[in-house]
Amino acid sequence: MIPLKDNLPTARFPIVTVVLIAINVAVMIWQWTYPTDPALGRIGLGEIDQSSLSYGAMPYRITEPTSEDCAIGAVGEPSGGQYDPGVVCPGTPEFDRAVEIGRQNPGSGLGPIPVEQAAWFITLLTSMFMHGGILHIAGNMLFLWVFGNNIEDSMGRLRFLLFYLAAGLVAVYSQAALDPESTVPMIGASGAVAGVLGAYALLHPHSRVLTLIFIVFFVTLVEIPALILLAIWFVLQFVPALGQVAAPEPGGGEGIAYFAHVGGFIFGLAVGLLMARFARGRSDPDRALAA
Repeated sequence: MIPLKDNLPTARFPIVTVVLIAINVAVMIWQWTYPTDPALGRIGLGEIDQSSLSYGAMPYRITEPTSEDCAIGAVGEPSGGQYDPGVVCPGTPEFDRAVEIGRQNPGSGLGPIPVEQAAWFITLLTSMFMHGGILHIAGNMLFLWVFGNNIEDSMGRLRFLLFYLAAGLVAVYSQAALDPESTVPMIGASGAVAGVLGAYALLHPHSRVLTLIFIVFFVTLVEIPALILLAIWFVLQFVPALGQVAAPEPGGGEGIAYFAHVGGFIFGLAVGLLMARFARGRSDPDRALAA
């Protein structure tokens, strides 16, 4: 399901939403032109991979803030005589093993290759503006445009900006709490956008969203109640998140940070609930005093 637009007009132009989209696009262009390390390029890591390693939010570095910069080294067991490259961090058994593999295979490039990384607290911000490719950024920006303009209208520009950034931070820490040992860098606006969706579900539950639906070879446009659409979206994130809890992959795996989406959405729900209660209290002072 792809949401295209909702039926709620806005009272003013959503300048913050537009600026956020523009920043995400600009950062994507920067990722495509990121100056690469030839040593990392020789093992197949391109511009987006290397920029993600340097500026993505890595759970291990967040939960171990005094750790040294990580590196790329041989991980796992060799397949067909070849080791896969992966992120290894000083002080971990994986790093020590990569060092040993490099010693046993001099000149092979299997030993840890240093990666220059931004400070962990900087990556909390930079990671939420980076993406892994066209489909990744297109999906996030579409959802941000469809739902963000109304939340900006409801909150006001400055509060919306602060809310968006806070949702992104909550999302990062939600995933880091699930798998603190993961060395897979997290990138994407998905967590912050999930916060926007959660707030929308509470503040505008009765709106309708024009949605493009694909059923095998059948494509149609349908107006779906926002609450139903967002509930389906949440279930599609929550179920895989439970799977990650039940069977975590070593090192964090290579999949989607579903718990970041869940954490961001729940944060948005909480903020939306507070706003809805505050609005009811202002419209009914006696009830607000009684509460």
